[in-house]
Amino acid sequence: MELNVAGSRDEIPIGVIGPEELLDKLLEAIKAFPSFRPLPLVWRGEGQDAAQTLQIMEQAEVLLFTDPITFKWAKKKIMFRIPVHYVPLTGTGLYRALYLARSGGAPVCLTVDGLNEPAAAKALRELGESSMEVVCYSGPSDDPVTELVRFHREAAQKPGTIALTGMKAVYDELTLAGLRTEWLSPTEHDMTLSLQRALLSTETRRSKEGQIVIGFINIDGFQRLTERSGSEHEVQRMKLDLHRMVLDYVEHLDGYMNTLGGDEFLFMTTRGIFERETGGYKSIPLARDISAMHDLTMSIGIGFGRSANEAGTHARLALRRAKEAGGNITFIVREDRSVIGPLEMTEPNRFDLSLIDADLIGEASRAGMTPAYLSRLVAYVTRFGKLDYTAQELSSVLDVTVRSTHRFLLAWQDAGLVDVIGEERGVSKGRPKQIFRLSFLEERLRT
Repeated sequence: MELNVAGSRDEIPIGVIGPEELLDKLLEAIKAFPSFRPLPLVWRGEGQDAAQTLQIMEQAEVLLFTDPITFKWAKKKIMFRIPVHYVPLTGTGLYRALYLARSGGAPVCLTVDGLNEPAAAKALRELGESSMEVVCYSGPSDDPVTELVRFHREAAQKPGTIALTGMKAVYDELTLAGLRTEWLSPTEHDMTLSLQRALLSTETRRSKEGQIVIGFINIDGFQRLTERSGSEHEVQRMKLDLHRMVLDYVEHLDGYMNTLGGDEFLFMTTRGIFERETGGYKSIPLARDISAMHDLTMSIGIGFGRSANEAGTHARLALRRAKEAGGNITFIVREDRSVIGPLEMTEPNRFDLSLIDADLIGEASRAGMTPAYLSRLVAYVTRFGKLDYTAQELSSVLDVTVRSTHRFLLAWQDAGLVDVIGEERGVSKGRPKQIFRLSFLEERLRT
C-alpha cells in the first residue's frame, strides 16, 4: 500500500503575519511544529494587507502576528473571528539586544521603545545592571516612525547612550543618523512560546489532545545478535535490560506497554503527551539509551488514528516503512496516511569509528568499553582537545551515573586505557576528586 508523504489534510492552517524580517524568523521557528501549515503574509501597514488578512482568516484556524505593533495596527482595521495571538517583546529580547550593544562598549544610558519600564527594569536587575539609566518611551507603542525617531534622538544627549527599538524602520533611521542602535526583536524562545499558545487555542488541537497513539518498537538485528551471544544467560539479561528501558520510557509517556517478543514492543499513549515528550516529534531519547547500553539500534513505527484499530494499522505501516529504509529510523503515519519522517535516531555526539584504528577498538572492547561509549569519548576529545577528566565530568560525557562511571574507570584502568594523574580539591571539605587521563587517546589528539 502506498503511503502519502505530501501535506496532510489534518495539518492546522495558521496565518502568520508581520514584517518580512520577523516573518522569516517565525517561519523558521514553526518548522518545529509539524501540526501547523503556515499561511504567511508580509505586513506593510497598507489597506491591501488588511484585505489579505481577511482572506487568510477564512482559511486559518488561528492567526499569529510576529510582534505587538503589527497586531495593534491590524486590530484597528479588522474584526477577528478566530483566535488571534502575537509574539510579545520580553526581557529575553532585551538580553539579546544588550549583548549585541556591548560589543561596541558598555552603555551608560538606554532609550527604549517597545518595552514598558517595569519589564525593562526587571530584566536589567537580573543582569546586574540596575544602576544603568533607562528612559522608556511612554506614548502608544504603535506611534509613527517619525515620533519614535524623535524620542530617541532627543533622549540621546549623554555620551554612551544606546537606543533599543522594537521597530525595524526606526532602527534603520537611527543607524543611518549615526546613533548607536539595536533592534529589540522577539527571540526564537518568544516565538516558540507564542506558537505553543496558538496551537493550544485551536479546535483541532483540543480535539486531538486525547487521541490514541500506538507505537511499535523493533530492535534491529536482534536475532543475529542472540545467535552470536556466548550463553543463554547473556541473552536473557539483554532481554530484561531492553524490557526495563522500554518500560521506563513508556512510563514517561504515561502510557501502556506490552511485549510482543524479545525484540518487539507495543505501547499506547495520547497524542498530546507524545508530542510534548518528543519535543514536537523531534527526538526519542530511548534510542540513545539503548545504543549506549547495548550498542543496538531500533526501528519505530508510530500511528495516529481516530480509533485504536486505525492507529494500530498506521503504526504497523510506519514500522514496515522504517524496516524497509534499513532501520535506525522512526516514521509516523497520521490519520490520512500522510507520513512524518524519516526521523533518524543517530547519536549527535558520536564519532565515526571506521576512522579509528581497529586494534584500538578491539582493545577498548575487551576492557568493556562499548562502541557507543568509545565514540562519545573520541568525539569529545577531538572537539575540545581535552584528555583529563574527573569521574563527574566523564559521567556527563557518557550520560550515565557517577557510580557507573567509577565502575567503568576501574575496568579501563586495569586494561591500561586510563591513568590517574592527580587530584582536584574543592572549596568544601571532603575527599579530593581523582583526575583521570584517557591515555589511550593521546596519540589521536596529537594527530
